[in-house]
Amino acid sequence: MIQDLKTYLDVTFKIKDLGSLGFFLGIEAHRTKEGLNLCLRKYALDILNEAGFLGCKPASTPMVPSHILSKSNGTPLTDASTYKRLVGRLLYLTATRPDIAYSVQQLSQFVDSPSTHHITATHRVLRYIKKAPRQGLFYPQNNDMKLNIFSNSDWASCTETRKSITGFYIFLGAALVSRRSKKQVTVSRSSSEAEYKALASTVCEAQWLITLLRDLLLTLSKPAAVFCDSKSAIATTKNHVFHERTKHIDIDCHVVRERVTQGLIKLLAVPSSARIADGFTKALPISMFYSFISKLGIQDLHTPAYGG
Repeated sequence: MIQDLKTYLDVTFKIKDLGSLGFFLGIEAHRTKEGLNLCLRKYALDILNEAGFLGCKPASTPMVPSHILSKSNGTPLTDASTYKRLVGRLLYLTATRPDIAYSVQQLSQFVDSPSTHHITATHRVLRYIKKAPRQGLFYPQNNDMKLNIFSNSDWASCTETRKSITGFYIFLGAALVSRRSKKQVTVSRSSSEAEYKALASTVCEAQWLITLLRDLLLTLSKPAAVFCDSKSAIATTKNHVFHERTKHIDIDCHVVRERVTQGLIKLLAVPSSARIADGFTKALPISMFYSFISKLGIQDLHTPAYGG
């Protein structure tokens, strides 16, 4: 079937077979008996070289905990193009480095008017990349065909707009196939509302992945397990009576409830101490941060003993 497809594409578009995948759009692919490793080592080193950070002192985390970025902090940069280019390149690096997703999401909010405060925070991310530029995502072979989903939000964390942040990541077996760290569109009046909005976004992404797997003739044996630490959000999905506190999230409520009723997902509660999606919603201290990235399936191909 693969050879027939190659022949058809060659007749239609005149393609060239380059053999086994090794390098594509800057992504380095290394296949072993255990699975597939994808990394942007050369791309990361090019970023460090261009910014003059090849010889810098490495940092343990991409962002200092409780570090708040604001438009009013620092002195505006005279040339914002350098900051815009740097953040743009870091955005592409998150394709194989989900550990810097939250930091880059925060930095990208200030590309219109960056200051010295923001460029310093960007340099912190570069120092973190310098510590392990070869890290990338690992996709194990003979993977279990089951979706495990983790959803979380940080309520009103933006000091300027008071909007919350949605964070989730989705595993197919032990392989990370989707993740997001994004500020919510509207302001939430309670932490439960923020959690439910994050849950609705997560469920919509899960449904898209389930549909994609079906198109690939892959059927999941069990409903997708969605882990959430908000008991009030889970209770809302079971309460079919809308009242004043839930009428403004009516659509989100129906989205989640329909997926539960259809058997596509199953909501499971986890204690707050086990919130492993926190790394997509806030800056974490060293111990919690390394616990977070150890669950993402990140591997350093050149130092596998320290790859998590």
